[in-house]
Amino acid sequence: MKRMSWLVLLVVLAAAPAWAQEATPSAGAPPPRIPLILKSLASEATTEAARDDAAEPSDLLTLDEAVSLALKQNRQVKNATLAVGITGDRIAAARTNMFPQMLVKVTPSYRLTPIDLNFEQGAFGNSPPFGPIPAQNTTLTTNPGYSTGVQAGVTQPLSQLYAIGLSVAQLGVARDMSREDLRSQRLSTVNTVKQQYYAVLESQSALEALEEQVAANRELVRVLTEQASQEVALPSSVVQARLALSQSEHNARSTRHTLASQKEQLNVSLGRDPVTPFRVTPGPDVTSLQTDLGAARDSALRQRPDLQRAKLQATHADYGVRLGWAAYIPDVSFVFRYTSSVTAEQLPKNITYAGVEFSWDIFDWGKKQRRLAESKKALEQAKNAAEDAASQVVLEVNAAFRKLEDAQSFLKVSALGRDYARESLRETTDQFKHQAVLLKDLLAAQAALGRASDQYRQAVLSYWEARAYFDRAVGADQ
Repeated sequence: MKRMSWLVLLVVLAAAPAWAQEATPSAGAPPPRIPLILKSLASEATTEAARDDAAEPSDLLTLDEAVSLALKQNRQVKNATLAVGITGDRIAAARTNMFPQMLVKVTPSYRLTPIDLNFEQGAFGNSPPFGPIPAQNTTLTTNPGYSTGVQAGVTQPLSQLYAIGLSVAQLGVARDMSREDLRSQRLSTVNTVKQQYYAVLESQSALEALEEQVAANRELVRVLTEQASQEVALPSSVVQARLALSQSEHNARSTRHTLASQKEQLNVSLGRDPVTPFRVTPGPDVTSLQTDLGAARDSALRQRPDLQRAKLQATHADYGVRLGWAAYIPDVSFVFRYTSSVTAEQLPKNITYAGVEFSWDIFDWGKKQRRLAESKKALEQAKNAAEDAASQVVLEVNAAFRKLEDAQSFLKVSALGRDYARESLRETTDQFKHQAVLLKDLLAAQAALGRASDQYRQAVLSYWEARAYFDRAVGADQ
């Protein structure tokens, strides 16, 4: 397409002398200079082609490379991956509650007041012939000073293992939800990168066409200026050519700025420095999608990550209900404890015992009942959300499929329009050579081909954008 615009311009300018002769120049005026630009335009076209061929291979970025970089370096994808690891750490931490819990507590202290233990006469009974024990009122005193209290114990949960197992299983569901979030983020990132890549490709193609137009208008201004100085062309034609040149330069500058912003945004999505230079390659060949709407819906209902997450959310809420019922189970644990208390020196200091510990919150003012009711309502919400998500998936797939079909249909129409404009220009060029049409007709045909070509390029890019949106709606991998 790029070389075609040059060819059309060369044909127009080559035929321009015949039109100039119809203008009846003044006697003695030199012949028109328009044919002299053929060599200049050919040289510029060669230079442009050489510049394209000399592009650094390292700066070329294909769509597959962009997607691969995004999946490896995109920061949102990295955060979603870390979220999966976080849930795994939580599961490992929750599992430790199943094992014996060991506690050691050491309290070095200073006794500020004495410890007095008073025993009345005969407090321990009367043993003839010794008499009462103790024989008289007795006080055991421990003076103030430094002491160290030690408590140590091992507790093995028994009845709590059921609730702990439910908590671990619930966290496992949460990890699966995080994995679906990661899949969803990957699909979203791929779709975003594709859309941004196609936008860059569109702006890059438009900029190349505008730069060609600027070069052609600049050369046209030079030629018409020379002709006006020789009274071969009207001064108004020079002004008109300068206006066209100024407009084309403005359009090229605006498109160049847009392209720079789009490249920066794509670099951010790829996890790179925003100012990293690159050029995109032409889009892949258009191929029709070999699927039907029913198969696409079935595939989406099986693999869409957001739908799978909604179903897992319902399972997560169900575990919440089961944990609410488990709260009614008393806590029964096997315990082994050692205590070294701060007391009178005459009393035992080391106490060790093992047994079964029973704990039950008998009356909690309805707290467990309210929490259970809350969990049941959350379960109903999750089920409703899962059903709604399934409906939304079907709607998105239907809309994406229809949009893709429309893009395919418009692509065929634009291709035929481009072919028609190309053939019309060829016929008009032949007629112009035989002076059957005016130059304005030839220029109009050239402009029509430019519009048709631009429309076809837009149709191709729209097709690939619709294809990327459809792939995301179905939940297909890259």
